[in-house]
Amino acid sequence: MRAPTRGTKARPATALLLYSARRREDAVRLGPQHIRGGWLKYTQAKGEDLADREPVDVEVPVHPDLDEVIAGTKITHLTFLATQQGRARTPAGFGNVFREWCDAAGLPHCSAHGLRHAMAARLAERGASPHQIMSVTGHKTLAEVQRYTKAADRRGTAKAAMGLLTEPETGTEIVAPQVEVQKSATIRGKS
Repeated sequence: MRAPTRGTKARPATALLLYSARRREDAVRLGPQHIRGGWLKYTQAKGEDLADREPVDVEVPVHPDLDEVIAGTKITHLTFLATQQGRARTPAGFGNVFREWCDAAGLPHCSAHGLRHAMAARLAERGASPHQIMSVTGHKTLAEVQRYTKAADRRGTAKAAMGLLTEPETGTEIVAPQVEVQKSATIRGKS
């Protein structure tokens, strides 16, 4: 996905989703108050009924590209993704406007959640362990992370397997004996 034009609302939204790997529910709540000492720190939400869920505290270093976009964005609200009227967006409303931005950019296959998936896959492709990915995405179980990284794991594993074929083989070379074998003048069993 090509980065949206500087100065548009789509630019900080795309950077925030991609470089923080956040869900829409969390992305719409994030603002400058969540960045402390180069770290994005907050308690993530998931689903409508937060009372039934165990909260996850997330601390992720702010990626330099996200830091650059935030620094170049005029922020006049407590959230990075406020509406033109200065109000906080709802997760559904943000999902709809992000869909419009993707469609306008000729990217109908992209979505807000797809950027979260892309970050998890990028981390997996670069060799991040499932636990490292969990610490970035805020997932609580390995099964959740594996849902995002299965294709990346498969590609990486296939690449590593094919790499084995380019390495020299060991232990399969036919070696000539070191001892010279001489012809015997007599054959056993015959006189």
